[in-house]
Amino acid sequence: MALVEVQVPDIGDFDEVTVIELMVKVGDTVKAEQSLITVESDKASMEIPSSTAGVVKEMRVALGDKVKQGSIVLVVEAAGAAAAPAATPAAPAAVAQVAVAPVAAGPVEVHVPDIGDFKDVVVIEVMVKPGDNIKVEQSLITVESDKASMEIPSSHAGVLKELKVKVGDKVNIGDLLAVLEGAVSAAAPIAVATAAVAGPVAAASAPVAVPTPVAAAAAAVAAPAHTPGASTLGLPHASPSVRKFARELGVPLEEVKGSGLKGRITDSDVQAFTKAIMSGAAQTKAQAAKAPAASGGGGSELGLIPWPKVDFAKFGPIERKEMGRIKKISGANLLRNAIMIPAITNHDDADITDLEAFRVSTNKENEKSGVKVTMLAFLIKACVAALKKYPEFNSSLDGDALVYKNYWHIGFAADTPNGLMVPVIRDCDKKGVLQISQEMGELAKKARDGKLGPAEMSGATFTISSLGGIGGKYFTPIINAPEVAILGVCKSTMEPVWDGKTFQPRLMLPLSLTWDHRVIDGAAAARFNAFLGQILSDFRRVLL
Repeated sequence: MALVEVQVPDIGDFDEVTVIELMVKVGDTVKAEQSLITVESDKASMEIPSSTAGVVKEMRVALGDKVKQGSIVLVVEAAGAAAAPAATPAAPAAVAQVAVAPVAAGPVEVHVPDIGDFKDVVVIEVMVKPGDNIKVEQSLITVESDKASMEIPSSHAGVLKELKVKVGDKVNIGDLLAVLEGAVSAAAPIAVATAAVAGPVAAASAPVAVPTPVAAAAAAVAAPAHTPGASTLGLPHASPSVRKFARELGVPLEEVKGSGLKGRITDSDVQAFTKAIMSGAAQTKAQAAKAPAASGGGGSELGLIPWPKVDFAKFGPIERKEMGRIKKISGANLLRNAIMIPAITNHDDADITDLEAFRVSTNKENEKSGVKVTMLAFLIKACVAALKKYPEFNSSLDGDALVYKNYWHIGFAADTPNGLMVPVIRDCDKKGVLQISQEMGELAKKARDGKLGPAEMSGATFTISSLGGIGGKYFTPIINAPEVAILGVCKSTMEPVWDGKTFQPRLMLPLSLTWDHRVIDGAAAARFNAFLGQILSDFRRVLL
């Protein structure tokens, strides 16, 4: 094994360039021509590859450092008895002189100049439009290879009559770029310097165009500068490899916040953005435009008129408060479920007079245990019995198929200072009312304290939303997809019920069952509610 210093090769007509990204670290195994760092001048960004394969033993540069030809980037432990020297002679950097036409009044064609050993580079930005007044050396387009981005300037001045390329086109040296007309001033020759960075090369002694190696990583043109980190050209501040990575993932790079030097976007930033989108914690602008926002905006794809924009302050004092994270997330889910699910709600009443009496006596008997049995615990056990009798209510849609679950995990909506949360009690079919009550109390406390974990809010097959402690009569709860039904209950009230001879005072519990009409029909929903009412009126039925 031998230690080899990897140096910055001939990067063309640049004195010093800034290191804006480190792409490897100590301990990494690198291949020959693998990109090590990204550097940037005021005209181009380029990646510097390794001339040697091996293991990185030492980094000699840091973010923000200025480097030039011959600067040591890092030290690698190269494989083999004797490593090749870091400096491998190669063709000199190409500096081509672009001939400029004399002053003319007729149409003048502007072609792509010599951009080095690059073929079929992609146009990623068009910086002008027909009718614009173009100056000599003004940048017209930005092109990009897999390792470098560069601006292509105009060799003449005049009015842009016709642009021959568009974003996404591939261009090569000599391709017709634009047609100018009007007064055309003679310009000094435009030097197009191409940096060959497959390995250090000898300095060019004369401005003669010589092909650079295929692994050439960057090129620059004598074009107006832009400030790194604050580009006025509309391009994200990122290296070509990062932009390519983002394109492969379909990530809109202009929406990614960079964490690198001067706000530069890195691979990690793209990955973090992708994870946020996949988890639902964030939305791209395109997603937000397609789906109405939780605040009521959007809806164009549904043919709705735009949401009204009102300056509320002109009518009186206002106070603006941002919604909490939980409300933002749950709001987006509720909106999707309300729009996407063809939901129907059945309302019914259950006689819980005897069950309430049993609940009160149970709490008196178990007063020392500290576990308080609520009506919701009985509801959970009753719902499990109904779900077993009508299994389609315990299923989920998967394309054109139904997934029937042979487990009964019941979610219950908990009102917390941070918003609505839905803890889940697992395997309710295997637990008694006392155990369910205890777990429900523990989960509700964790929800209020903000300590509820994701695992404790996932896996529900059916959800109960109870407003019994607050009031109300009936309501329409929104289904918690991918579930297909949800039960809403309100405060029980004493009502006169006809027993065939006289009216008797009975404690009645309002039930509101919302169901997905794609899976459940009206008859099944009516039977489910009726069966649930029978169990609650005579809880012995839960044993059958």
